[in-house]
Amino acid sequence: MMTAHEPDALPQDDDLAGYDVNGRMCIVTRESGSPDELIRFVAAPDGTVVADLKRELPGRGCWVKADRSLVDRAVAKKLFARALKSDVKAADDLGASVDRLLAAQLMQMMNMARKAGQFISGSSKVDAAVRSGAAIAVFHATDAADDGVRKIDQARKAWHLGMETEEEIPSYRFFSESEMEGLMGQNAFIHAAVLAGQAGEGVVKRAKMLEQYRIGGQSRAAGGAGRQKQ
Repeated sequence: MMTAHEPDALPQDDDLAGYDVNGRMCIVTRESGSPDELIRFVAAPDGTVVADLKRELPGRGCWVKADRSLVDRAVAKKLFARALKSDVKAADDLGASVDRLLAAQLMQMMNMARKAGQFISGSSKVDAAVRSGAAIAVFHATDAADDGVRKIDQARKAWHLGMETEEEIPSYRFFSESEMEGLMGQNAFIHAAVLAGQAGEGVVKRAKMLEQYRIGGQSRAAGGAGRQKQ
């Protein structure tokens, strides 16, 4: 069962693969980063490479920046075997598998936030939460009607201008309504807002990670991140 707080420390039996004095280092770019910017990978008992999103699996680990293109490059160039110093096998679809894991983790956190009263859905409730300043992020289904999204975007802009905040409340679009129904059941939504609190902040943290993974170094598109690569 996932928790809202994840350990940032390296497991005790991890060695320094993909790690330097300034922090964890991406095996593709050789650049350091914080735990929120990289994904840890380890070798499973069967010799396959798996993502350790919670950073708690035992054994030698290595790190790749949260960017689908970099994971795909690490697979193509066989960098995992070199970094893990083992004859491991990284599946060709590892990049897509990580995307699915990140998406599932986000949805699990959404459900936790909903139970904690920090995740609400419905156009009118979301609009009110944005205009009152209670919302810390909003989500839309990728197939949500443009008019509904536009109204909430107007509320985000009004709050931003009225309160003179540095940035607008972030907006994300990751999944279609049918995709959410398959993964979340009756908790699927068209429009939703995240409210402040530990669980709500956990949702935003995971949304940022999934967005970064999908768009990499590209600029954010208006209205949030795009859909999953196939």
